[in-house]
Amino acid sequence: MSPRKKSRSVIDRSSTLEHVATVVCAALDEAGISVVLSGGAAVSIYSENEYESYDLDFVPIGLARRVDNVMESLEFEKRQRHWVHPRNPYWVEFPGGPVAIGEEIIHDFAERRNAAGVLRLLHPTECVMDRLTWFIHNADRQCLDQAVQVASRHPVKLKRIENWARGEGPQGLARYRKFEEQLAAVRPK
Repeated sequence: MSPRKKSRSVIDRSSTLEHVATVVCAALDEAGISVVLSGGAAVSIYSENEYESYDLDFVPIGLARRVDNVMESLEFEKRQRHWVHPRNPYWVEFPGGPVAIGEEIIHDFAERRNAAGVLRLLHPTECVMDRLTWFIHNADRQCLDQAVQVASRHPVKLKRIENWARGEGPQGLARYRKFEEQLAAVRPK
């Protein structure tokens, strides 16, 4: 590994969630393994850590491949289904693909570039939908709050979210309306 690559892939106690996620995503990309950050970690990034997650969920794009060599090269250690780093509190896991929200498979992703490389993650609209899935199907109020946190800070396609929610079963539209109501209460007029 060249000195430049080594310096940008260092993970230590002070590494932020976004830095750790970018290092992991970039290293996997270099090995030909494409992944997308989703879940609470995407919310942490889009909410400027108003909601803080320590669990980085990377979903494979396409064929899932073994990540062991890459994760070990970054000094992560496998503990059951998680990868943990000896000098950082964030842990990584790789839920099975495809990247989907409910029954909808997602093919278009956001990218954030920084000194550590490129981080691929859900767009804010799909991040909101991901959180609303948990609210619609499990009445998870924390996920509703997370959806509002993301949507209040970033442009999202409300009509797309509403149309998607209609297809999420009998509670879909009613719970979308609750999201819309809470979002209206926090958005500046």
